[in-house]
Amino acid sequence: MNLSEFQSEWMPRFDAYLYSELDAYVPSQENLHKAMAYSLMGGGKRIRPLLVLATLSLAGGEISDGFAAAAALEYIHTYSLIHDDLPAMDNDDYRRGRLTSHKVFGESTAILAGDALLTAAFETLAESSVISADKKVKLIGLLAKASGPNGMIAGQMDDVEGEKKTLTLEELKQVHDKKTGALIRYAVTAGCLIADADEPFTTEMEEFSRYLGLAYQIHNDLKDVVLDEAETGKTIHHDAELNKNTYPSLLGVTGAIQELNGVIHQAEDCLDRVALSYGDAEDKINVFRQLLDYVRI
Repeated sequence: MNLSEFQSEWMPRFDAYLYSELDAYVPSQENLHKAMAYSLMGGGKRIRPLLVLATLSLAGGEISDGFAAAAALEYIHTYSLIHDDLPAMDNDDYRRGRLTSHKVFGESTAILAGDALLTAAFETLAESSVISADKKVKLIGLLAKASGPNGMIAGQMDDVEGEKKTLTLEELKQVHDKKTGALIRYAVTAGCLIADADEPFTTEMEEFSRYLGLAYQIHNDLKDVVLDEAETGKTIHHDAELNKNTYPSLLGVTGAIQELNGVIHQAEDCLDRVALSYGDAEDKINVFRQLLDYVRI
């Protein structure tokens, strides 16, 4: 199975689940529902939920058992984008080629839509009927850690404070390990946990996800300087305007591309080791190999 086949088979089912959950949680507040749905259905590759489902598949679990964890993750990722675009943060007018939430609905509604998606994430997980109680407790705790003051929010705070100074390369990696990497690692961890994967498999896949998260951020930084707005769906050169620390600003474009290629190679090494231990799963591993194509320049 390749990535395209996996997406065609499973992502429409996941999207249907995602939107049905949203309808169940917000039946009466029309403006709130519109604002939440606007960002949730605004495009994107659904990388994080796809990682949950693909990891479940690779680990031999029931793929649909991961829908609640994948939805919770996508809700949190979407809330973070809404808040990240606000005037008090990055002040972006466009996201994925469309006006950002606060430009369409106003700042107050955008903030509330983000807050609602954040809390809906934990409700979705808590009310799952196919995940055991002990696994739900673990998944909720891990998601709170990945998205909160020890994970994504910590990385966001470090990113904001970093605008006032020049970070070293190692400091920048630590920022993005939390800001971008924490939720990507959670996706793989959740899939392993739900599928009862063994420890060696879980360790190797979590290492893969760490490199994937880093590659994703380097690629994102490079898009701001080497692609145009039609390709990115966002205002380009915005990082430089905000004095953000990025891989191109520290290493130059050529150096950042070299760093990206090195990280991708490390991720591929992880998959090679998984393939050696689980030789009959190479077909499913191809999904992860092809995911790396998203972050190549």
